[in-house]
Amino acid sequence: MLEGILILIGAAAFLFILVAVWDCNRFVTVEYEIVSEKIAKPCKFVLLSDLHNKSYGKNNEKLIKRIADLSPDAVLVAGDMLTATKGQPFDNALTLMEQLAGSYPVYYGMGNHEYRLQLYPEQYGDMYDRYLAGLKSAGIEPLINQNTYLPALHVAVCGVQIDREYYQRFCTNPMKTDYLPKLLGEAREDACQILIAHNPQYFREYAAWGADVVVSGHVHGGIMRLPVLGGVLSPNMTLFPKYDGGRFDVGRSAMILSRGLGTHTIPLRIFNPGELVVLKLSKKQP
Repeated sequence: MLEGILILIGAAAFLFILVAVWDCNRFVTVEYEIVSEKIAKPCKFVLLSDLHNKSYGKNNEKLIKRIADLSPDAVLVAGDMLTATKGQPFDNALTLMEQLAGSYPVYYGMGNHEYRLQLYPEQYGDMYDRYLAGLKSAGIEPLINQNTYLPALHVAVCGVQIDREYYQRFCTNPMKTDYLPKLLGEAREDACQILIAHNPQYFREYAAWGADVVVSGHVHGGIMRLPVLGGVLSPNMTLFPKYDGGRFDVGRSAMILSRGLGTHTIPLRIFNPGELVVLKLSKKQP
């Protein structure tokens, strides 16, 4: 009896290892469509998040090819393209950004890992300055609490960088109602307002600010996904997070939450492959 149980446990562990190896080295493409009366014409974005310096093929050639096949109007980046580890290279992340910026407009919102590099230069040295210089050299100006308007699409894209206190583990610190307006100013009401917000926990606050569409990452799909239960663990160490991946709606606001492309800290993805997100905005007919 005991021997049979041990065999079953061993077989299950072996299966999980196989799935983890498979899911950590592949990505799938998922598509969402949002209808808006505010846009000037239909448009398509690809959303990248949480690459953590991973490369799919040499110089991310598999990822770049898939994006080229999709022919997006622009690329949205929801942060954590590198990992804040002292001395760790970020070549894969920067090379990918350089390649994409040569073909598409890239709107880059910072994640907590980019922000950590900026906050603690005594720990990470000049990593932040070198990475930011590389982005700017490629023609990418990160949207750090800035809003930019795309007149041809009648879309506004804003990137928010919230303080470290909103990334606490084991709890969610409340966000004051005036925090985002003070940080970002007012949302564009006349255009379709996209907000790149790395941490999805504050979706209701983003919606209250005036975002029509929020794009987020951070949660990595919950690391492991289970039927019905969904993602298992969030970065703030809570089990079965409400926002783990997919589409969520509050009032007239929608959040598209990417399950990310890479790993860090817990280097696993189980029943949870990397995700390249396609976001289509369609014109609402009168």
